[in-house]
Amino acid sequence: MASALTRLLRRPAAALLVARSCRHVKRFGHQILLPGGSVCSEPAREFVRFIPRASLYQIWSRSFSSENGDLVAAVVPYMGESITDGTLATFLKKPGDRVNVDEPIAQVETDKVTIDVNSPETGIIQEFIAKEGDTVTPGTKVAVISKSSSGDTHVAPSDDKVVKDAQPPSPPTQTPPPTTAVEKIDRQMPKGEIPAKEKPKASSPLPAKTSPLEPQLPPKERERRVPMPRLRKRVATRLKDSQNTFAMLTTFNEVDMTNLMKLRSEYKDAFAEKHGVKMGLMSGFVKAAVSGLQNQPIINAVIDGDDIIYRDYIDISIAVGTPKGLVVPVIRNANGLNFAEIEKEINTLAKKANNGTISIDEMAGGTFTISNGGVYGSLLSTPIINPPQSAILGMHSIVSRPMVVDGNIVPRPMMYIALTYDHRLIDGREAVFFLRRIKDVVEDPRRLLLDL
Repeated sequence: MASALTRLLRRPAAALLVARSCRHVKRFGHQILLPGGSVCSEPAREFVRFIPRASLYQIWSRSFSSENGDLVAAVVPYMGESITDGTLATFLKKPGDRVNVDEPIAQVETDKVTIDVNSPETGIIQEFIAKEGDTVTPGTKVAVISKSSSGDTHVAPSDDKVVKDAQPPSPPTQTPPPTTAVEKIDRQMPKGEIPAKEKPKASSPLPAKTSPLEPQLPPKERERRVPMPRLRKRVATRLKDSQNTFAMLTTFNEVDMTNLMKLRSEYKDAFAEKHGVKMGLMSGFVKAAVSGLQNQPIINAVIDGDDIIYRDYIDISIAVGTPKGLVVPVIRNANGLNFAEIEKEINTLAKKANNGTISIDEMAGGTFTISNGGVYGSLLSTPIINPPQSAILGMHSIVSRPMVVDGNIVPRPMMYIALTYDHRLIDGREAVFFLRRIKDVVEDPRRLLLDL
């Protein structure tokens, strides 16, 4: 049998057939019968030794030897359960750069987050297959990476190169015709003796008449048109859907921040020393919102078709503005966290959001949202509900205003707070009671300790 196989491989057509049928041999070891009945378990590159050099398989393997484990493709990773595609935003490397395993080489921008495309192997980037701005899906090849240190690959010469080499030589440059005697005389004559021929003046075009009522628009050269990022598209779609779906109504109140600011001022050093994080005002509002949601469960509910879903857990979403757009990470089980745990979670999620490393799971869900426009100086606003939630709390800047306290006018640090809610589900009574609970807890944090 072995001798028959040897005779078969000496035939070019049969050797090519074997090569094509054994294409998977290139990476894996297989048992191959050799002359004399012995068995060889070697990779395909060792198998080539036993095939005559004149066979077509030897030529075929040389042409495609770059595929023999040397070149690997960097592909778009899995982007999340609800994300099917993304836009190739930018390349972090250039062809010819050396990359390590799991080193980012490109970034894909999706509707929610920015995802890195990492290198699967250590090597040199040969070329980019996709272009910036292309729409890609999970598994799309982005770049080709050579695992060899030199980056050289054995690829058959392309047809374009052959065509370029076969181009005919350029024709010789034509010599100008000999100068005649008349032309020589004309060149030697002074310019003043040659009568100059006057060229007819071109008639100047008449200015276009414009109507006095026609508006003067700015020139197009002063405008710039750029594609909208996918995250901005997603935010715009969700906000517009929120306006079209919910019967939104906003109620307002004001909060005296004196006691909460005094509490933070007295214990900020001890708090930071023990917990390793600064004490902010956001944790106080999160605890106040948890207390309000426990007192008014309808604020934590949501409409689903003809049903109302009451959620017995409280996940607070915190709106964070990033250079690429608005993201809303979620604090899970906020009702079971203390002040320090809330501050740590907020800091971690905010850093990830600004760095673009936040994941889909960290933004999924949420039963109630808090938006702090006060960090940008907003005095008053009407926030928009983040679907599929039913209400959102808006915080604003702290301003010292004259207030009447015990019959006296004194300056107080005041903040306006706003609650936008879905009036299909939540009545004004529950909304006002909820906002009143926020005011009571923030103005007197001791109520949380006494459960009042």
